[in-house]
Amino acid sequence: MKTFENPDHWDNAASHYEKTAHPFTSMYAEDALAMTAITPQSRVLDIAAGTGAFALAAARSGAQVLATDFSAGMVGRIAAAGLANVEAKVMDGQALDLPDAGFDVVASIFGVMMFPDWRKGLREMARVTRPGGQGVVATWQSRGAATFLLLGQVRAKLWPERESMQMPEAVQALSDPADFARELIAAGYKHPRIESATHDYLLDVAALEAPDTLFGMSPDWTSLSDAEKAQVVTEVGVAAGDRAVLAVPSTALIGVANR
Repeated sequence: MKTFENPDHWDNAASHYEKTAHPFTSMYAEDALAMTAITPQSRVLDIAAGTGAFALAAARSGAQVLATDFSAGMVGRIAAAGLANVEAKVMDGQALDLPDAGFDVVASIFGVMMFPDWRKGLREMARVTRPGGQGVVATWQSRGAATFLLLGQVRAKLWPERESMQMPEAVQALSDPADFARELIAAGYKHPRIESATHDYLLDVAALEAPDTLFGMSPDWTSLSDAEKAQVVTEVGVAAGDRAVLAVPSTALIGVANR
């Protein structure tokens, strides 16, 4: 089993993820929300919700939201927000324990892209979307984002002969907008619209003092020797120069389609 397919991994990472990744992914969640027709009357499902970037944004619009994730730790962080119009449940996005056509908007922001059977995940999204409703999916482009993207760029510069970690299959399969649109149609949606969104991941250069915390979720980091890790830290420091914050532009594709 790959690390990102193990719920225990995400249980352990939930608190750290909420502090570090949630503020960054929330920007893309807001972009996705703006592409939908969510109203206070909407019933919304967020699949593989993580710590709830999309779910909580949708809830602020007044919609009734069900947030699901296979990680109890992630679900717990969403529940801790204490919003009356948000329900959070542990659930496998590849086999949702939900009836057909129950939601106006079904979303997965950087979630379905991680599934072992991501096409089944897309089909499950379509199944629980009501006729006339919308599905919305966000995925990274082929080299990822934030610290994963930065680390890959530094490795390519320092050791161009080495292969970097393989991104999840869906990230590679959906990196082209035309392919992304075709997969949404194959899953049961129609009239897909694919847009790109780019935001800066703001890396606090002081965090380089604890690089294992910063990069430790990536095999591109854990596969390095101590000396090689020191080279990476030096290279990132050179890129930052005198700046306290290093911006890492990261691009996602967001697809919205009708049921």
